[in-house]
Amino acid sequence: MTQLHALVVYVPETHAEPLLAAIGDAGAGRIGNYSHCTFTSPGTGRFTPLSGAEPFVGAVGAIERVPETRVECVVEEEMLDAVVLALRATHPYEEPAFMTWPVDGWRR
Repeated sequence: MTQLHALVVYVPETHAEPLLAAIGDAGAGRIGNYSHCTFTSPGTGRFTPLSGAEPFVGAVGAIERVPETRVECVVEEEMLDAVVLALRATHPYEEPAFMTWPVDGWRR
């Protein structure tokens, strides 16, 4: 039986579709006979690049607000590393905001 993990990532709206394709192609969102299963919702990302940062958008020392998409999906444990690598390779931010955790009670 395989342990499932939840994955949540925040990505600029302009880059959501390529990121969804990349993580899905890497194995995220597989549920039964379906692939690329995700849930998305809009929001606003807020951050301030610090000294030494090379921000994709915004300027060092200035608060930035960006229309972003929250992406949620499940990932089988053995695919998690590949999915995170695909996420990092596709995401435009220097430090993408994402989190994962085991989903209790879900094993295949």
